[in-house]
Amino acid sequence: MAIHDTAAAGYRRAGDDYERARPAYPGEALDAMVSGLGLGPSSVVVELGAGTGKFSRLMAPRVGLLVATEPVAEMRAHLVAAVTNPVVAATAEAVPVAAGRADAVVAATAFHWFQADVALAEAERVLRPGGGIGLTWNNPDRRVDWVARVWGVVDQARGSVPGNRDMRWQEAFVAAPAFSPLASASFSHEVVLTSDQLEDRVTSISFVAALPDAEREALLTRVRAIIATDADLSAGATVRLPYRTDVYWSTRR
Repeated sequence: MAIHDTAAAGYRRAGDDYERARPAYPGEALDAMVSGLGLGPSSVVVELGAGTGKFSRLMAPRVGLLVATEPVAEMRAHLVAAVTNPVVAATAEAVPVAAGRADAVVAATAFHWFQADVALAEAERVLRPGGGIGLTWNNPDRRVDWVARVWGVVDQARGSVPGNRDMRWQEAFVAAPAFSPLASASFSHEVVLTSDQLEDRVTSISFVAALPDAEREALLTRVRAIIATDADLSAGATVRLPYRTDVYWSTRR
């Protein structure tokens, strides 16, 4: 099954920026998912849409076997370089894993890209009875004023591209009787970035990366203006970008 056009075009171009500027996930978030899904040293986990491996490299040491899937070759090249666990070119809707093989299926900042009903049916197929699905997203914390202003500029380029913040992805779980209601937890953390890395963070966003060069540069010019006119951001060589990490898990009935 084909992946979303914007994801394909954007992430082909944004792999390097994604690896440089996207944050890792806080350990507490992984611990919550591992505990909620009952995972341990003998567990088999399938990760969907693993990207450059930001989540994979943290989850792999917590379980027995992590199989990471990623359909975009430019992202997958970083993933292969970052992890020692198996990496497979595949989409969430067609996972090359035997039925009943996995203790968990997980996705990090990715599930909103999937055809959710098909992806959940695939998860149900590969999960053993009592296995579960775990999802997480790392979102810049818009409760901070400058973050809200920068990502407000970014949002104007989104158009109809899927995202996680509208929570529409949860509708598939309501319609999937095979899975229990979602449990959740949230965690805060922050990363320190240079101004160049902050720009890389913006250009690592799929729909920004997919813009024509002139439009992408115009967007970055507006972001630079916000940074230059914010006293806290322009005062030092680095900025602290706050994140909110939301974790969800559900068990196959």
